[in-house]
Amino acid sequence: MSLKLQIFSQSVKMFIFKTQLSSMPETNQRFTALDIFRGMTICFMIIVNTPGNWATTYSPLLHAQWHGFTPTDLVFPSFLFAVGNALSFVQKKWLGLSQQKVLFKIFKRNFVLFLLGYLMYWFPFVKQLADGTYETLPIADTRIFGVLQRIALCYGIAALIIYYCKPKTSVILSILFLAAYPILLYVFGATNQHLGLQTNAGFYLDKWLMGEKHMYHGEGLAFDPEGLLSTLPAIVNVLAGYLAGKYIQEKGNSFEGLTKLLLAGAGLVFLAYCSNFYFPINKKLWTSSFVLITVGFDLIILAAIIYVVQFKQITRGTYFFQVMGRNPIVIYLLSELGVTLLYFFKTDANTSVYSWLYQHIFEHAGAYLGSFLFAISILLCCWLVGYWMDKRKIYIRV
Repeated sequence: MSLKLQIFSQSVKMFIFKTQLSSMPETNQRFTALDIFRGMTICFMIIVNTPGNWATTYSPLLHAQWHGFTPTDLVFPSFLFAVGNALSFVQKKWLGLSQQKVLFKIFKRNFVLFLLGYLMYWFPFVKQLADGTYETLPIADTRIFGVLQRIALCYGIAALIIYYCKPKTSVILSILFLAAYPILLYVFGATNQHLGLQTNAGFYLDKWLMGEKHMYHGEGLAFDPEGLLSTLPAIVNVLAGYLAGKYIQEKGNSFEGLTKLLLAGAGLVFLAYCSNFYFPINKKLWTSSFVLITVGFDLIILAAIIYVVQFKQITRGTYFFQVMGRNPIVIYLLSELGVTLLYFFKTDANTSVYSWLYQHIFEHAGAYLGSFLFAISILLCCWLVGYWMDKRKIYIRV
C-alpha cells in the first residue's frame, strides 16, 4: 500500500514539474513576441525619421500629407500599443504593492518620460551664429509637446485607468474617448473647417495653452501633431494594447484565441474604413478612425508574430528585433540625439555632417536608394549599441 502511495506521489510531482516546464516557455514566448513587436516598431521609426534626403524618400516611408494613411503612420501608434501591452504584464507586479508605491511608480515614469522628451527637443541647447560663435537656445522657443511627451501622458492616464478600473470599464472609456473626440473637434473648431490644419480645436487649445513658439513648425506653420487634445484618442491605443496583452495571456495560447485576435483586428480595420467617410483617417489629428485602423493592424501583426514564434517555434532572425525591443526608449533617444548632432556639426558654413555623409557616400547608390541606405546605416549603428547593452544584460527602464 505504501509502495503504491509513493508511486502515486512521484507521479503527481512529475506531472506538476512537467506542467511548470511547459508553461514557462509559453510565458517567455509571449514576452519574446512583445520584444519583437516593439523592436520592429523602433526599427521602422528610426528608418522613417532618418532618410538621407527627405526630397528623395520612398513614398511609403513618408507620413500622409493630411487625410489618408501610409505604413509610416502606423509606427507611433504601434509603440503606444506596445506600451499598453507591457502594462498587462506590469499590472501583476502592482498586486503586491501598496497604492502609494504604485502611484509613485506611475507618476515617476510619467515625469521622467516627459522631461526626456522636452530636453530632447531642446538639445543641444545652443545654436551657432553667422560669425561662428554659439548662443544658448532660449527656453521660450522650445517645443513642449512631442513623441515622448505623448507617450508619457498616454501611459500615465492609461495606467491610472488600468489600476483603478476593471477591463470592462477600460473598454467603455475607450469608446467614450473615441466618440467624444470628433464632437469636440466639430463644436470647438472653425465652422466648416473643423478638420483644418490651423482651424481645428486642438490647434486653438495648444495656441491658447502654450503659444505658437512652443509648438511644432515642421509644416511651415505652427501646428503640433502631438498636441494636448489629440492625446485623448491616443490613450485608446495604450488601453487597446493592454486589453490585447491581457487577452493573450488568458486565452491566446490556442488557435481559437489567436483567430479571435485576428478577427478583432480585421473588424477594426473594416470599421475604420467605414468611419473614414464621416471622420477621415488622419494621423496628425489622431482621429478616431485613425485609432481604429492602427489598433486593427497592430492586433493582426502581433497575432502573426505570436503564431510564428510561439505556435510554429520559428525564432531564427528574430534576435535582431529583440535587441531593439529590450531597450526601446534608450535606442530611440540615441537615434534622435545622434541625428541632431550630425546636423549640428558642419563640414563648412552650409553643409552639415549629416548632409555631407549622404552626398559623398550614400547618394552614389542613387537618390532614393541612397537615402534609404543612409537610414539603414543609422539603424545599424543604433542596433550595435543595443546589441552591446543586451550582451551585458543592461536594460534601462525609464
